[in-house]
Amino acid sequence: MSSCNEKNSFNSANTQTKDVKAFDRDKTIGYLKRCLEFLPKPYESSDTHRLTLAFYSLSGLDLLGVLETEFTQERMNNWIDWIYAQQILPDENNPGTSYKRIYGLTREYINNKLRLIEIQNLMKGFAVSGCRASRLPFDASNLAMTYTALASLLILGDDLSRVDKSAIINAMKYLQKEDGSFTQTYQGMESDMRFVYCACAISYMLNDFSGINIDKVVQYIKESQSYDYGIGQGPGLESHGGSTYCAIASLYLLNKLDEGLLSKDKTIFWLISRQESGFQGRANKPPDACYSFWIGASLMILDSFEFIDYEQNYDFLMETRSFGGFAKCPGSYPDVMHTYMGVAGLSLMEESKKLDPALNISLKARKNLLKSVFKSE
Repeated sequence: MSSCNEKNSFNSANTQTKDVKAFDRDKTIGYLKRCLEFLPKPYESSDTHRLTLAFYSLSGLDLLGVLETEFTQERMNNWIDWIYAQQILPDENNPGTSYKRIYGLTREYINNKLRLIEIQNLMKGFAVSGCRASRLPFDASNLAMTYTALASLLILGDDLSRVDKSAIINAMKYLQKEDGSFTQTYQGMESDMRFVYCACAISYMLNDFSGINIDKVVQYIKESQSYDYGIGQGPGLESHGGSTYCAIASLYLLNKLDEGLLSKDKTIFWLISRQESGFQGRANKPPDACYSFWIGASLMILDSFEFIDYEQNYDFLMETRSFGGFAKCPGSYPDVMHTYMGVAGLSLMEESKKLDPALNISLKARKNLLKSVFKSE
């Protein structure tokens, strides 16, 4: 499957009106590099999402074209090894028999716990990661972290040869619910469009869709489309820019766009209607920097990106910049997620040939995927 067609380029030099700041690449590069080294104190509660935070920095630097010039190959190899250290592999030395030594529990409870451990031992993928380089007892694989881990490995030039691909695909069968949605962990509490996208992107990157029930995924997406033809996190929920992207990208990766969208034209209209200056995620909400990617990439996949107001989108993104990063909105502090999404949004306009909108990785990383997994150039 070829990447989505990109029809437009955008010269930021033509947008210097209203005293809007120009995009300072060097400061943004510095901000993303710092985020790879350490994160501010408010991020302490997000330590378990370290793989995703690393993806934002690595992919942002990749889109800016400086990953190889800013870091040595040895440094990138160390990151590759760290990512692989988070992979959950079979643990023959931890069969889970310790529950037999717990007193005061019913046999049914113990058997259920042993069954849970048995299934968890089958659930191989990439865990919510810390700094460790070895598996801890009862670690659980995580669908979102598996997606960002695979994407980061491709960005770093890895060929995915150390990924237990069949185990990940088989594990996903335990994460899909009857309604077609996915949870991020076995017996997880959340199941929605975010994890549908993760499952589809993982399957695409591993070139194997046998771990998901495609018909159920398509039906779940159909049922999640609202009266306004935006798409919510699930059936009956409000249309949202992030979940609309996840649904559209999933259908594209499944090659089911025509079948899955109830009305392509009306969905495009809903997406275009989200622009004020920048893009809002929901109707009657203020614009937010991250939706320059979520909405922009959705329109790019649907071959309708030319309908946005490039200049206003660019100006809004520049207004959210401070300390080298991008913030949610003007006047707020920057964070690594909005910084990455700001860079990705700019890539759709200024450097449109650098971003694959469906996988959310650079075309260079996608080329590595085609070479390493699909065995084609």
